[in-house]
Order: sequence, then C-alpha cells, then structure tokens
Amino acid sequence: MRPVRTAFAGALLGTLVLAACGQTAPNAPSSTPPTQAPPTMGTTTAASFPVTVEAANGKVTLAKRPERIVSLSAAHTETLYAIGAGPQVIAVDDQSDFPAQAPRTALSGFKPNVEAIAAQKPDLVIVSNDIDKVVSELGKLNVPVLLEPAATKLDEAYDEIADLGAATGNQEKADEVVTGIKASLDKLAANAPKDHKLTYYHELDQTPYAATSSTFIGQIYGLFGLVNIADKAPGAAGGYPKLSKEFVAQADPDLIFLADVKCCGQSKDALARRPGWKNLSAIKNDQVVPLDDDVASRWGPRIVDLAETIGAAVSKAAGS
Repeated sequence: MRPVRTAFAGALLGTLVLAACGQTAPNAPSSTPPTQAPPTMGTTTAASFPVTVEAANGKVTLAKRPERIVSLSAAHTETLYAIGAGPQVIAVDDQSDFPAQAPRTALSGFKPNVEAIAAQKPDLVIVSNDIDKVVSELGKLNVPVLLEPAATKLDEAYDEIADLGAATGNQEKADEVVTGIKASLDKLAANAPKDHKLTYYHELDQTPYAATSSTFIGQIYGLFGLVNIADKAPGAAGGYPKLSKEFVAQADPDLIFLADVKCCGQSKDALARRPGWKNLSAIKNDQVVPLDDDVASRWGPRIVDLAETIGAAVSKAAGS
C-alpha cells in the first residue's frame, strides 16, 4: 500500500498517512506563491457537441456542454478552473481547496456517496479513483463520469488536461495550459545548474516514506539533474520505499524536500531531532526545503509552482 502523499503517481490511498497525520489533505511549495487560476474562458460552442472522450473508464460521450460539473479530485478541480471551466463547476469534494472560489462541499473522493453526488444533479462527474465502483453506480443513474487517475508521468498529466478541456467545451484553453506548462518546465530545466550532481530525499511522511525517480514526482526532480537517494533503497521497485532513518543518514543527501509540512508539522528543526540526523549535510547547510503538501501531491497546472521551488533550491545548493 502506498501513502496518500503519493497522489502524484497513483491512486490516493489514505490509510497509512491518515493514521500518521490525522488528515487526508494531499501536498505544494511554500517558497513560491501559488499560481492564480487563469481567467475563465469558454472556447467551444454548444454546436461542437456531442464529444467523446477516451478516459480510464472507456469512451465517454457527452451529448451537450456540461453546465453542472462535480469534481471529486483536488487536482482536477484545479485543472477545471485553469482551463476556464470554473463557471460550469457546481460542487467539489472536501479536499479541493484551490482555487478559493471552488464550491467546496462535504463530498468525498475517498468515500464517495452516490446519493449525495446525484443530489447535486450533475451532468458530468470527474473522479481520479473508482472507489466503491462509483463510476458504474453513477452510470446506473445515467450520470456521465470521467475517470482520470493520478498521472504517473508528465504526458499523462497533459493528456488528462486535454481530456477535461474536450469534455467541458474548453479545448482551446486546455491546449494553451498544456503548452504553457511545457514551456515553463523546459525553461526551468534549461536554467538549472546540472554540473554538481546533487543528491536529494523527498519525504512523503515522517515514517519515512519516499518517492523514487520512477514516480511522477521523481520525474519532476529529474528535470533538474538531481540524484534520488531512494532509488537504491530496499523496496524501491515499487516506487515508494519505506526508508529507515539509518538509510537516510548514511546516504546524507545534499537536499531534503518535505512534503509533510501542513499535514504533519515537519521542518528542519523536527528532522534535526531525529536520531542520527542532526549532522546531515542538508540540515547543517540549511538545504531542507519545505513544500506545500497540496501542490507536491497534485498533477495539475501547479506542477510549475513545484518545479520553481525545486529549481530555486537547486540553484541555491549549487551556489553554496
């Protein structure tokens, strides 16, 4: 079972981190101000429908432009607003906390209540997990559902943004968002110093669980030429190894990124109190980077914010 903070690269599984942190909120960089959602703008007319979208649950045909969208995924909620579909969204789940104007409700993507979802009278529901067979159960009520799982690589994230654009009648804006993300990531990667071969540790929770280079989050770090200490850990093949504190201490990473700040109160000082960690290079050299838990676990447009934070940390470490 993978921890909930692995949302970037797989289904959001809550039990492990929920027990450790007492909440389900996912992960986002604190050193970079959050990107504001672009202004709303529809780009497809009603005449463009019906449209068929190839989602994880197969081909989904929408007869008309949806005007009552329910999102049960925080990452997809962010995307909907970024592509101009915000005015079409009438309800989002309890974890969808960005942008602020999203109509947050008690609906849950972790424990979907079909009756409560149907009560919103949606003409489109977007989910990232088919928990309790919510897709088929809503299908019995003739509610169209797009199942768009957590992206495991950048191309999947781009495809899902495009899917939401097509499904909501905002294809042109969705294409613009994807083009913008690609351009921003390319620029950040090109400007990053790569001649130092810095090592890093990305902490998902204080157990501590980590993410390897094969995961979505690991691929973001890979843009900056960083070497992931978790790649050599026992159990690394699963993508999310549980590291021993001794393993991290022995690896002595140049940089430590914390994706368990909001949930679990982790910080440089908290790490220094762990047995054998106070003399780690990242702690002594002030190279512990707190991330906002949300952006660091979502695969929507704000991955650029995360990349900016990583890029700034790499530049600082390379110059020190």
